Formats: sequence, C-alpha cells, structure tokens
Amino acid sequence: MAASYLYSGDDIARITALDALAREHGLSLLATNDVHYHEAARRPLQDVMTAIRHKTTVARAGHLLHPNAERHLKSPEEMLRLFERWPQAVTAARELADACTFSLDELRYEYPEEICPEGRTPQDWLEEQTWAGADGRYPSGVPASVRTTLARELALIGKLNLATYFLTIKDIVDFARNQDPPILCQGRGSAANSAVCYCLGITAVDPARHALLFDRFISEDRNEPPDIDVDFEHERREEVIQYIYRRYGRQRAGLCATVIHYRPRMAIREVGKAMGLTEDVTAALARTVWGGWGSEVAERNVEQAGLDLTDPHLKRVLKLTEQMIGMPRHLSQHVGGFILTQGPLTETVPIGNGAMADRSFIEWDKDDIDALGILKVDVLALGMLTCIRKCLDLLGEHHGRSLTLATVPREDPAVYAMLCKGDSLGVFQVESRAQMNMLPRLRPREFYDLVIQVAIVRPGPIQGDMVHPYLRRRRGEEAVSIPAPGPAFGPPDELTSILARTLGVPIFQEQAMKIALDAAKFNGAEANRLRKAMATFRRRGMVEELQDMMVERMTARGYDREFAQRCFNQIRGFGEYGFPESHAASFAHLVYVSSWLKCHYPAAFACGLLNSQPMGFYAPAQIVRDAVEHGVTVLPADVNHSMWDCTLEADGAALRLGLRQIDGLPENVAAALVSAREAGGKFADAGALKARAGLSPAVIERLAAADALGSLGLSRRQALWDARSLIAAPPLPLFAAADARDEGEERRRTRLPVMPLSEEVVADYQTLRLSLKAHPMAFLRAELAERGFVRAADLRDRKVRSMVRVAGVVLVRQQPGSAKGVCFITLEDETGVINLVIWPDLKEKQRSVVMGARLMEVRGRVEYDDEVIHVIAQHLTDASEGLARLSDDPLAPAMARADEVNRPVVGRMGPPARSHPRNVRVIPKSRDFH
Repeated sequence: MAASYLYSGDDIARITALDALAREHGLSLLATNDVHYHEAARRPLQDVMTAIRHKTTVARAGHLLHPNAERHLKSPEEMLRLFERWPQAVTAARELADACTFSLDELRYEYPEEICPEGRTPQDWLEEQTWAGADGRYPSGVPASVRTTLARELALIGKLNLATYFLTIKDIVDFARNQDPPILCQGRGSAANSAVCYCLGITAVDPARHALLFDRFISEDRNEPPDIDVDFEHERREEVIQYIYRRYGRQRAGLCATVIHYRPRMAIREVGKAMGLTEDVTAALARTVWGGWGSEVAERNVEQAGLDLTDPHLKRVLKLTEQMIGMPRHLSQHVGGFILTQGPLTETVPIGNGAMADRSFIEWDKDDIDALGILKVDVLALGMLTCIRKCLDLLGEHHGRSLTLATVPREDPAVYAMLCKGDSLGVFQVESRAQMNMLPRLRPREFYDLVIQVAIVRPGPIQGDMVHPYLRRRRGEEAVSIPAPGPAFGPPDELTSILARTLGVPIFQEQAMKIALDAAKFNGAEANRLRKAMATFRRRGMVEELQDMMVERMTARGYDREFAQRCFNQIRGFGEYGFPESHAASFAHLVYVSSWLKCHYPAAFACGLLNSQPMGFYAPAQIVRDAVEHGVTVLPADVNHSMWDCTLEADGAALRLGLRQIDGLPENVAAALVSAREAGGKFADAGALKARAGLSPAVIERLAAADALGSLGLSRRQALWDARSLIAAPPLPLFAAADARDEGEERRRTRLPVMPLSEEVVADYQTLRLSLKAHPMAFLRAELAERGFVRAADLRDRKVRSMVRVAGVVLVRQQPGSAKGVCFITLEDETGVINLVIWPDLKEKQRSVVMGARLMEVRGRVEYDDEVIHVIAQHLTDASEGLARLSDDPLAPAMARADEVNRPVVGRMGPPARSHPRNVRVIPKSRDFH
C-alpha cells in the first residue's frame, strides 16, 4: 500500500493509519513520493501546466494546485529520513523496484503474413515478382551486374525473413496504381538503394545506373528493420490509408504516434493565458518570436514590443515560458507511419482513436517501435505528385500525350537551360530562394547534377563548407583533388571511389559515412553509432561523442586536420537535415519531371499547381504571374465558364481560373452552379443563379464581389448592386411574379459607375488572392519614382555595389538554420521579384519591420551572384499603410496572419473590424519559413 510524506500536516497520522491498514490485510507499506517534477524549483511550472490542463488560470486554480513543492524527486537519504518511523516501507520500495525487470525485448512482435499463391512461400513469390519486374524495367535484357545485385539482395532478404514486408509495400503501391484514375506514387529515401524495390515498381530510380549502395538500406550487421517510404498524392492518400485499414483490420493496423512539444509561440500563448495576461499582451509577446523554433524569448525583443520588463509578473511569465519550451504537450498521429501485426495490436502496444474520422493510432512513437524492431510502413503525402498527376491528365485531354512519371522524355536540353537561369518557380524542391540562387551557379546539365542540386543546399554540405569548393571545381576554378592518407597508412586512392563523382567533395550522407569507415577506420558498431547519431543529433547531441574519435583517427593516418574537421562538421549538419544520395535521386526525378512540364506545358503546369494548393513556397498570385511571364493567357473566374478547378481552354494554351479561387465559396455550392449550367445552359443574369442553381443571395454576392459575373455584362459594382437587390426569402407562389418584376425594375433603374482600377485590384485580392488587372505596386509607382525608387526589372542595369531604393510586397520570408542568422526576403513589384539579404544586426535593429511589414521600402546595395541579383539591405521601412490608399473604402483593412503552413509571422495593420465584409486581406499572405 503506497504512502507519501508530503509535509501536508497529517503525514504521520495518515501514514501510520495506512501502515495499520496494510498489516491488517497482509500487505506491505510502500514508500513513494508522488513525483511530478525532478526538483522543487520546477513547482511553478507544474502549477502552470495544471492550470492549462483544467482550462483556468493559476490564480483561480485553488485546490487544483498542490500546497507545496514536495512532489520532487528526493534522494535515497532523504526518503530514509522521512520514513524513519516505517523503515519497512523503504525496504519494500527497493524490493519492488528490483522486481521490475521488464524489457521491451520480452514483447513478441510478428509481422502479418501476406497472401501468396497456393503452394508458394513469401520468399518464392517475392523472387518471382522481382524477376518479372526486372524484365519490364530492362526490356533489352537484364544486365549481368543487375542480375548479380538482385540475387544478392534477394538472398539477404530471405536470410532476414523480410519477404512479407516487401510484398506488403508492393501490394499498397499496386492498389494505388490500379485505382481509376490511378493514384500517383513513388518510393524515396534509403529504399531507392534497392534494386529489388526498383524492379517491384516501388521506387523510380535505377540504383545500378546511379551507383547507389544497398547496404545503406539493409545491412545484416545493423540488425535493424528496413524503412521504405512511399509518397502518394496528398489529396488522395486517405484512400490508401483506408485501404490498409480494410486490408488488415483496425485491430491489426494503426498509425504510429508522434510527440508534439511546446514551441515558443505556443508556450507564450498558453503560459500567458494560465498566468492571467490579457490577450493583447500575450499576442504582443507572441509577435516577438521569429519562427517556431528556439529556446528563449529575448528580453530585447520584449522591450521593442513596448512591454515593461521591470514588471515582476511579466518576468515570471517569461521565465516559465522558457521552461515550457520543449516540454511534451500531447500525442499526435505520425504523418504516415503504419504499424502492422499478425495478432491484435493491443497484445503489443496501447492504441487510441484519432481525432480524424476513421483513424486509429498506437501510443508509441517511432523511437519506441525502433527499440522493439517493429517494421513500419510509411504512407506519406506529397503535394507535387498531386500537381504532376493533374498536369499529366491535362496533357492527355488537351494535347493528346499520354505520359507517366516513367515515360516523360529524359535529358531534355531545354529543361536544363531553363533551370540554369533559375527559372524554377513551382518546380519541386528547387523553388526556394536558396535553390533558385544555386541553380545558375551549379548550372545542371544532366540528371546527376539535379541529384547534387537537391542535396547541396542542406545544412550538411553548408556546415561542412563543402558548397564553395564543389562549385569552384565544377567551374574549373580549382583543381580536383581527393584527400589521401599518409603513404604508410593506405593507398593514395583510398577515397577515390567515394568522392570521384562529386569532384573530391563529400556531398551526401553515405559519403560521410564511408569516410568514417575507410579514412577513420570505424568498425561496424562505431559506424552504426555514427549513423544513429546523424539521425538524432538535433534532439540528442550524440554526434559530439564521436568527434574526437573521427578527427584524431583521420589525422593520425595522415589526412589534413582541416579536411577531417570539415567532414565531421558535415556529419553534424546532416544531424540537423541532410540527404542521402538515394533520397536526393528520388527527389531529383520529380525535380526533372516538374521542370519538363513547366518548360514545355506552362499552362498545364500552372493549372496543376493552382488545383493542388495549398503546397509549395508561393501563393496563387505568384503562380499566375509566373505563368503570364511564360506566355500563358490567364482568364478570370466566371459563372458561365469556370469549373471548380482551374481548367485549360480548348486550345490548351489559355488557363481559366476556377471557382475554387473565390475565397469562402464552398465546393458543394460551386458544384450546384456547374450542374445547373450544364443542364440548362449559360446563366443570363444574377436572378437565374438564384432560380436555376438555387444559390442564396449571399453566395451570389460573393460571386459578384469576385467579379465572376463578367459574362453577364455586369461590372463588379453593378453585379454587387444586382446581387444585393435579390430577395433572400423563398418566394411564395402568389408573389413570385411580382418579386421578379420588382427585382428587374430595380436593376433597370440603377446604373452605377465603374470602379476605379485601383479599387478593382484591391477587390480582386480581397476575394481571389490575386488580380489579373494590375499589380498593386503599379498604382504606387509614380510616387515611388519621384522619391527615387527603382523597379525590379531595372536592377540589372545598375552597377555592382551601387546604392538603390526598392519597394515591393513581401512574398516570402526565410531564415534557414544554416544561414547563421541571415534573413532572406523576397519582394514583388509590378515587374518582377527582388531578392533581399538582411544581415543579422539589421534584422535585430529593425525586427518589427522584418517580421511584420506587408509592403516594404528598402535602401540597399546591389550585388550579383552569377545570374542572380541581390539587394543587401541597409535600411528597411514598413510602408504597409500605402496599401490602404488603393481603395476608397475608409475602413483600414486588417492584414491576414501569415502563412498557416509553416510557423507564421504575424503582420497586422490597423484595428480589426471583423463584421465588415470588406475587412479582409488586401494582399495575399506572405509565406514564411524558418
């Protein structure tokens, strides 16, 4: 019977009574301490977490809180002192602890059996499927080297009893491809090292052609299950998930869990609420945080927000917030990791029902299942696959080309020429600012160049200082040299096979691993520790333990210490985020396919991107602008021409915006409109939308506000008037004719002047998030020109290092972890984009402008980096109020919160007036990545 000594005033009497009760029933008294925190100083944080859990404040929590700080982890000596009256209780606790010898190794895990043809074992069936797939992959005959590789892989798969796992993945992939229409999918990660996966159709990259290493995927020495990741279209992945549930049953299939931890903004908001801060103060504190990561709330930023740091209550809140950051908050579902078992899941792991409908998950995360050696099936979602599938459908419909991921024409010089110019907006993996800047420097000319392009803009190569040496060698500015050991320690070509393809510079995870094996002479166990450390460094810091071992061993064998240290720094960077070559090759395949589509069919590519939102770096406005720059005619959304999705016109060269672009228009309402139009022909007036499609006046007004009634011969202002003149109530038969007559009379009597163009553009952004009429900056240009501001298109005519003044709408804010505090901001004006570089000191001085401005004026210095022009900012001004002047609407429009996809930065202008229909975005939200 458990007892705790908590200085509650009645401890001796209570424990004595419990001891008597235990003896009376033949039980032992057990000393415990009801531990809630490891040291007494953490008690305030426990109080805050209790208040959060009960949705109250600390001040109002009352008896929900413990009366003192005694529920901390006490030393054995202190427990002996507290229980000196009952020494048998401490003895019983020790005996119970010694009896608890459970290990995860005691749990038995069985992978489910797969259905095979009668009389065949899973291994036999896998081998047959593999060789049949090889014949399909190599129609001219399977090369002898590939046959040898397949035989070796299949033998190891059989030895490790993994055939059923491979058959499961193939079954899932086959299900996706056999749907009507097929679900696009592709394997990635270390599975791309496997020739078996390639021949089974799981992955798309030939490991033989790209010299990928199977040992990176499966190794007998590691004694770990393989991990096959498969990407599916993000809009249709749920079909695959539900197939797995049907195939194995909910009692045998569940998604893995992931632990959600408190990040800075979440911690500020919840601690602030629990400590009784007002909403405006909590919001001001949250706006001081840049990005979602970090471990502190800097006091200088709090002061800049206008808050009083001498307030002791505020200081307590800040201290508690820093303690809260990184604490577990709740369990969530893994992005797609499935656990499958032969018997009921409950015999191995606890399970729960997900918040999403028809989802169940196990309450262990990926580290837990790795410890048990459970095989995980990763069913992941990728927006670009959705975009590519929709684009390929458009090619078949409008251009008569039936293509798949595997049949898109290879090694097209026009595609590489486009990429060399940094023309990659919307292209998978290479559309970020850093990748766009790298493309003209790396100048890819073949597929393997894309593999390097994907991998090189990552913390691993950057922190290892491998990027610039590689680029110099690629351009012929530096001789290619491969480090070698001293003559007494090994052959001079020891690393040639590892580094030759990357010009003597390690770029990929596998290269760093092989350098540790061959140059630092790590044994298998040490290499396995290093591999695990690379995967978990960000959270655990395990790599540091191996630094001296690797650097000193390489130096002792004659390698240059600087090279050895750079290799280790690269491994440290890989721990934060780096790509193995196989993963980069899988992604490079999608880079090429999306580039080919953009190069040859820009209208279809833009259409696919718009219909797959939200995804990628850029908002619909930038996707449309880029399409127009590539010669695509973009037509407005219209009730008589648009479907729900964006579509191509009959000739395939023009893009018609879909009704999905209209903010707040439900898909089922748009479907009713399209159905009525297809059944009864085009609509003649706003009244027909109500009568035939059953649309409410509020919906018709939303369509009118989006200028989607242009085909009815109505200007936006006139359409809004007509929509508001419709009678909302359903007409009674007796008055139906009179109502129709009155509505028509109202429209005939009133003819309104056309909106000014600037108001039209504002209204477009408010309702569509883009405008086909003009760019907002065009209306500010005359004033800006008088003040000496230049356009984006004019920057190329400026001399290097000359001072300029530029202005534009903020599209993207980025502060990569590998950039050492440098911030990159992309502005847009009516002629193009402006790339800003914000050094850390300027970012801190003008933090509020960097984080919150929607329209930014910049004074800075022009710099050229090959084909890319940058402006190195020296002073920033928040000119967001200029956007409000574009409309005659006297209400100050509330700027929307920034990108909801990746850790938002809040930018607001003016007080909110939520009830007014025009109080919405003037400019689409920036997308912010940290």
